[in-house]
Amino acid sequence: MSRFMGARYSMFDAYTPGEQPQDRRYIKLNTNESPYPPSPKVRQALNADEVEALRLYPDPECGALRASMAAQLGLDENQLLCGNGSDELLSFAFMAWGSRGAAFADVTYGLYRVLADLHQVKVTNVPLRDGFALDDRDYLGLNRLIVIANPNAPTGRILCLDEIETILKTNPKNLVVIDEAYIDFGGESAMGLIGGYDNLLVVCTYSKSRSMAGARLGFAMGAKAVIDDLVKIKYATNPYNVNALTAAAGLAALHEPGYYRENCRQIQETRRWTTEALTDLGFRVVPSATNVIFVTTDRIGGSELYQGLKQRKILIRHFDIPAIRQYNRITIGTRRQMELLVETIDRMLGDADDGAGPGIAASPDGEEQL
Repeated sequence: MSRFMGARYSMFDAYTPGEQPQDRRYIKLNTNESPYPPSPKVRQALNADEVEALRLYPDPECGALRASMAAQLGLDENQLLCGNGSDELLSFAFMAWGSRGAAFADVTYGLYRVLADLHQVKVTNVPLRDGFALDDRDYLGLNRLIVIANPNAPTGRILCLDEIETILKTNPKNLVVIDEAYIDFGGESAMGLIGGYDNLLVVCTYSKSRSMAGARLGFAMGAKAVIDDLVKIKYATNPYNVNALTAAAGLAALHEPGYYRENCRQIQETRRWTTEALTDLGFRVVPSATNVIFVTTDRIGGSELYQGLKQRKILIRHFDIPAIRQYNRITIGTRRQMELLVETIDRMLGDADDGAGPGIAASPDGEEQL
């Protein structure tokens, strides 16, 4: 760190993203990406004409994308805003509505804490209940910005719409942000509540179910006045926030919804299989409505499991936080990837029980071969 860094940021605790090895010699089950590629129309959209047009600035309003998205979702265009990933839109939310503080779960998406610190927002931590469950009663009448990942990350637990509606009703003077990054893997979106509540913002992403994590595209939905708040911040900070190729890819993806629904169905089925397989090995698996599972076992420590799998070229996510140190978050990949994961864990546990050395390693080219 240079001597020029301002005091406000010198002690800043930044977000730590999951490992992103560039050699592709790992089975990557650590960053909640889709194991399936974008749809064929997305690949067709990224053509030579779009590349040539990169000499021009992109449409700052994402007009074509928002119009198509609004028609598909049954919203007005002025109820939608696109962003550079959902993370940017979440940052806008903390800027716009965090002056009286913000409340979110004590175990949730780690970026919320980082954004609160960045924008000097006072935080109220809301403890999860037994089994990492969210409870709507803990968010009643908090009189500050409320941010809920639903389903929650990294745990996978979910609130139903009735519970979200109760939170909205009891916080009429404050914004409630529902972060639906994982909603397509087993939940019901709160988007249908927008017409009845002007204090609701629903934030979604193309990174998970739409297989476009590398494109960085998110969108927010809410009442026009709420979206106007975010638009003002967007134009004050980064007016051309969505690049032209990303907008083109996002628009193309809207034309093949069936492709993405089928991918989500496969991930849900693989999630069920993996949950049962790990349960048979003695793991406790938190019920999940996401493309991840949150697991622990008495047979091996959380860090030991993470390190052992990494040595065998399989990446999962471990959080060195006291409340969840014995747990690991595992992204659901293809069925073959998950079979290899389970086989590798089984060998590791057998070696540990026998007092033997390391088990058979996964193929160093595992992700490319599966």
